[in-house]
Amino acid sequence: MRIFAMMWVVVLAVSACTGKPSIDDPKLSDRQLKIEEFFDGRVLATGQFQDALGTVRRRFDVEINGTWDGRMLTLVEDFDYEDGTEERRIWRMTKTGPESWTGQADGVLGAARGIAKGDSFNWTYRIDLPVPDGTLRVAFDDWFWQVSDTRLYNRAYMKKFGVDIGEVHITFDKLR
Repeated sequence: MRIFAMMWVVVLAVSACTGKPSIDDPKLSDRQLKIEEFFDGRVLATGQFQDALGTVRRRFDVEINGTWDGRMLTLVEDFDYEDGTEERRIWRMTKTGPESWTGQADGVLGAARGIAKGDSFNWTYRIDLPVPDGTLRVAFDDWFWQVSDTRLYNRAYMKKFGVDIGEVHITFDKLR
């Protein structure tokens, strides 16, 4: 038991030292990510969840249908997991300023908050996330970078009780 506790302390220490993005990081392009434009229409995505040790635990595809009405962006996300399960999440995101957003979806606790700057967007929220054996309450620190006119890369850091438990990596492709 003592060895397990010591290993857990080491894992926590290492995960606390991992660098995370900042909205003020230098931009690698002149692109201006406009979430409302990128997600207006049909977008296909593929991704996976990796636990804190890097083991891939789950893969999925997502079809997203978005509508932008000038103030609110509605995203209907249909997830198909490799294990055969399906999930639908509907986000309602409101643009609250030139760079700021708030949003809500089923399972999200309180409001999600977002900020856009240059080619990146940061979206943070807490959610009761459906998992194969129930739900898991986690905090997401979601980062999006526009890598081309039709592609976004997303890396989301997940925490439970303030401890890193894994990451989600997704590539989004906008259909024309």
